[in-house]
Amino acid sequence: MPHSSDSSDSSFSRSPPPGKQDSSDDVRRVQRREKNRIAAQKSRQRQTQKADTLHLESEDLEKQNAALRKEIKQLTEELKYFTSVLNSHEPLCSVLAASTPSPPEVVYSAHGFHQPHVSSPRFQP
Repeated sequence: MPHSSDSSDSSFSRSPPPGKQDSSDDVRRVQRREKNRIAAQKSRQRQTQKADTLHLESEDLEKQNAALRKEIKQLTEELKYFTSVLNSHEPLCSVLAASTPSPPEVVYSAHGFHQPHVSSPRFQP
């Protein structure tokens, strides 16, 4: 029983002739490959950009870390200096020799190193 060329018969209306089928498949394949090539290229570019950004961020954090380590070293040296000054001052301090019931308060001078002087609320030098 032969088929009629009825529009409801999908096997004949959707399929191009065999020669054109191969040609359109080739075109689709080439288009798909080109689209995939472009997508892969964009993906590689994004990956490279992300790696570059992470590298710059890493360098910046390394610099910050070095600066903070330098500051820690400087503050440690300053602490040693102030501890030394305090230890040499304590035996000579008349304020510490006097018995004060209230805790002493620290008063900073206008010197460059902010050298503290312990004073009592009752005694102002």
